[in-house]
Amino acid sequence: MDPFLVLLHSVSIGLSNDELTELKFLCRGRVGKRKLEGMQSGLDLFNVLLEQNELDSEHTELLRELLVSLRRQDLLQRLDSFEAGASGRAPPEERDLRAAFDIICDNVGKDWRRLARHLKVTDTKIDAIEEKYPRNLTEQVRESLRVWKSTKREDVTVSHLVRALRACQLNLVADLIVEDQQARGLENEGENVPSRGDGSSIAVSLTSCDSDGPLGTPW
Repeated sequence: MDPFLVLLHSVSIGLSNDELTELKFLCRGRVGKRKLEGMQSGLDLFNVLLEQNELDSEHTELLRELLVSLRRQDLLQRLDSFEAGASGRAPPEERDLRAAFDIICDNVGKDWRRLARHLKVTDTKIDAIEEKYPRNLTEQVRESLRVWKSTKREDVTVSHLVRALRACQLNLVADLIVEDQQARGLENEGENVPSRGDGSSIAVSLTSCDSDGPLGTPW
């Protein structure tokens, strides 16, 4: 059974009639009026979004946005659990990146705007993120990283994030990512963090990049 469909079914069951009405209202720009009027459950809505390729197991941003709007932390936790499971099935590079995202979300706090600008996320996007998640700092941070990931595909690596963090003087967060990569014993190629069995050598492999390229310039 598809874990993502199981998740959607679980979310649908957990919605009240008023919450379904709210979701239908929020999706008016994505789904036609006649289709919305005929929907009797969350599954009806999710089916349409799946058919329109606006929702799938690899792109859960819309579902997260809708659940945040409802302030349903319990359903958001189910989504988090699904994404954590998906991370375990992902390629090593993707698992590295998701682990780094989690550390940044837990530790960057209000400095996320400075980091986002250094990652070349535009001020327009930053303003839109703040408007979308006005009272949820963690989601603001995560959404800024999602935007960076979707727009800078060629530069989306853990080492790139570490360089950006150090350039923003967020060295503690950068160190936490390096230590996490070391502890997990990951052996990646290219720009990903290698596991050498020597903590200092790993840190050097990342921090030595701080002065290279545009991300090495002071904030």
